[in-house]
Amino acid sequence: MSLVLPVILLPVGVDDEALDACLAALDAGTPAGTRVWLADDAQAGPRGSALIERWLQRTQLQADYTRRSSSIGEVAHLDEMLKACSGTDVVLLSPDAQPLPGWLQQLAACLGRDAAIGTATPWCNAGEAAAWPRLGEIAAPPTNFERTALACAAMPPLHPELPAAVSHAVALRASSQQQGGGLDTSSYASSYAALIDLSLRLSGLGWRNALCETAFVARGGEGGPRDGDLETLSARWPGWNARLANFLMDDPLRETRARLAALVRDLDALEPQRELFA
Repeated sequence: MSLVLPVILLPVGVDDEALDACLAALDAGTPAGTRVWLADDAQAGPRGSALIERWLQRTQLQADYTRRSSSIGEVAHLDEMLKACSGTDVVLLSPDAQPLPGWLQQLAACLGRDAAIGTATPWCNAGEAAAWPRLGEIAAPPTNFERTALACAAMPPLHPELPAAVSHAVALRASSQQQGGGLDTSSYASSYAALIDLSLRLSGLGWRNALCETAFVARGGEGGPRDGDLETLSARWPGWNARLANFLMDDPLRETRARLAALVRDLDALEPQRELFA
């Protein structure tokens, strides 16, 4: 049975170059006909708007673009997008992210393997708890997207637990969204913190925040909180800091990251041999 792919939700940012790279990676790594919604909270300037219009004319994805006349704020805008897609599995994609080939199919398969998974987060070179090759560090994006994607696809799909979803890319199951109640638009200024808050609510309701170790989405740098967000998280979730610290210290994904590194090395070693017989 073929996979039903989630709808991609892409909030448009102010960085035109990052958005250009994101859209190019989307085209290269996502099946034709996939539904994508670019939603602009009055962020893109003239160059960004022109870039989007050109992309819409040539992409093979089923893409829509909306732009608000005035900004309502990052979290409120993202929550508005989620509510508009109520009842549908979605993937929230950062506008500076670059998905590797096969990423969306792998995230859909991850949700399909375990009905308890509420959020699924792929690897990222700047993915905090989901970071590869080193936990909690920012590395350069993979030099070869195709080989890294192939290595990820060869990983055993065990989908271990993360402390929370990470903002570079996260698949959200429709039923978990509905039960979790969406993003808290009044308490947080950043989607980074609002997504952690939603993940912790889902965890309390029995949902899992899982790593999709068979997918990878690159990024130029980490997301982050706005002023006051971390204090709000700590007040609402007193155990959050300890939960994250214990994960970073215990590093339960050490062997998983090492296995992916070995698969990447194996593919890198095979490439020169292929060239000999080309």
